Amino acid sequence: MMRLSRLASLGLSVLTALVFVLLYGPLLVPIVSSFFEIARGDVQWTSPSLSSYAALTRNEGIITAFLNTLIVGFSATFLALLLGLAFAIHYRNGATLGRDLMQFVIFLPFLMPPIMIGLSLLIFFRETDIPRSLVTVIIGHTIFVLALAYRTIVVRLQSLSVSLLEASYDLGASSWQTFFYIVLPNLKSALIGAAVLCFALSFDETLITILVTGTDNTLPIRLWAMMRLGFTPDINALVALILAFTTLMCVLAVRYLLPKEAIGD
Repeated sequence: MMRLSRLASLGLSVLTALVFVLLYGPLLVPIVSSFFEIARGDVQWTSPSLSSYAALTRNEGIITAFLNTLIVGFSATFLALLLGLAFAIHYRNGATLGRDLMQFVIFLPFLMPPIMIGLSLLIFFRETDIPRSLVTVIIGHTIFVLALAYRTIVVRLQSLSVSLLEASYDLGASSWQTFFYIVLPNLKSALIGAAVLCFALSFDETLITILVTGTDNTLPIRLWAMMRLGFTPDINALVALILAFTTLMCVLAVRYLLPKEAIGD
């Protein structure tokens, strides 16, 4: 291992601290501000309060947009996991013919610019007379996050030992019993990790949502619209809650995606 001088170690420590401050410092401002009242645009540092959180509970527009975002996120994640699992099993067990084409079709929407996917879906829904709603948003998000779910599942499925499956069949288990008692338990961590990543990606998606949504706004669209009129103080509380939620999802992703040796288990 390369040994660094005391001065070099000190310089690297200062640089690391500076990077952390620049990256995470702006995130602390709305969190701290959410616990104080704001009057005439100034934060009243002498009067800590939870009024921003109380105001957030009374903001029906934000609450409705947040619930729509949860509906879209959970629905798209569930559909992506279901389709990703089916495609991954087909890729591992199916015939060679068509497998590469299937992967290309799955990965293409994820690699394309989101605005192109949104425009394509908008034209498709218009030509097929499908009214834009939360359903069309769920379809758009599912197509976008499917590649992430598929890739996470297929990697874990390919690492599954064939001897486990052969042993199950030798003991008289059917294909469905082998799937539920052998394959699915071994895919548990991959499915949870893929679900966390898919939900986080869907939660943040804006460009596709703008083009395929109807009158039901999601939270990113609502915040986008509020930028023109200015944010209310309860947005600080919303940002604090979303950051806490995102941090929890990151912890879950690290817990279930990284190898156990990497996290010290």
